[in-house]
Amino acid sequence: MDALDREILAVLQRDGRLSITELAERVGLTVSPCHRRLRALERTGVVSGYRAVVDPIAVGLTFEALVLVTMQAADRATVSAFEDAVAVIPGVVRAQRLFGDPDYLLQVVAADLAAFQELYDEQISTLPGVQRLNSTLVMKSVVDRPVPL
Repeated sequence: MDALDREILAVLQRDGRLSITELAERVGLTVSPCHRRLRALERTGVVSGYRAVVDPIAVGLTFEALVLVTMQAADRATVSAFEDAVAVIPGVVRAQRLFGDPDYLLQVVAADLAAFQELYDEQISTLPGVQRLNSTLVMKSVVDRPVPL
């Protein structure tokens, strides 16, 4: 990956809806080489997809919590069962496995406290292998930016 590939990525992170023609103009290439570079970045997994960034508050998800999960065991079967089950809970927008204790950090969104409590009681607390849960409310998001290039 060279400086031009990084510039293509930076431009796409700012505006992923650009046409290939607009992208080529912004990075100073003609359409064909720009298209080849973009396809190579996609093929190698550097660009893993495109999506709209939706403001959760604008769609009624005004409540955000972080849930720390400590597992009973760290064997492959338990970890796999937990990860498969947490991946299908719609309110869990990010799940990260951590080193040390706790084992996982979940970012959860809900309409309000009552909706979060229901999600917590009915789905999160019943995930396979969970020993302990600890949650905290998000006051505000301070930094949320793309990957630095």
